[in-house]
Amino acid sequence: MLKRSMIVVLAVVALVSASSAKGDMQKMMYQSVPAEKAIILQEGKNRHYCPTCGMTLPMFYRTNHAATVDGKAKQYCSIHCAVEEKDLKSMDLKEIKAVDAKSLKFIDAVTAHYVIGSGKKGTMSMVSKYAFADKIDAKAFAKENGGTVAGFKEAWAAAKKDFSPAMIEKMKAKKALMAQKGAKAYKMKCKQTPLPTFHSIAEAKAYIVENNFCPEVKGKPLQAIGIYLLTK
Repeated sequence: MLKRSMIVVLAVVALVSASSAKGDMQKMMYQSVPAEKAIILQEGKNRHYCPTCGMTLPMFYRTNHAATVDGKAKQYCSIHCAVEEKDLKSMDLKEIKAVDAKSLKFIDAVTAHYVIGSGKKGTMSMVSKYAFADKIDAKAFAKENGGTVAGFKEAWAAAKKDFSPAMIEKMKAKKALMAQKGAKAYKMKCKQTPLPTFHSIAEAKAYIVENNFCPEVKGKPLQAIGIYLLTK
């Protein structure tokens, strides 16, 4: 009887564990991949974060773009951030690459086939843009998830629309709200010790993670704290 009860208990535990694992997978965004599967081209302490917005690169990996800037690799969470650096900040981005949403490898962005406006969420934009090396893969993705198959120029132009005056004001308001949330999270969950001056959200996040200033803080709260530390 005891043996039978133990079998039942073990079966329930296995079922709960499987359900939990399934729930964790369902929570993962389409853009996300495990950190070990993400190819990180840039170097330095801030290498796992977008240099423009500070977003964690593996978390938005399927929309990652990269380029050579002043002879060094820079990797962005999205084409949106690449557009910001090239067109708004007038940085000279060369050899622009994109992650193939199917193979997860970097490909030449200029020759890539993009699916614009699919049902899958976008990164830093309401209009998603996913790149594929093979047009057949892009068409299959669009057939399943919606969206239009287009080239790099069209994807770049679509990303550039995010920087209209009205959209920029919305982004500023959202950033200010995130900074407020970051201030609260920092006071509640982080060590209150003197910090250096940061020049980017990526630098702030990398510093507090490396020095364990905010134990167990990750994801959106970490992003909010990074924004707060940059603006305070």
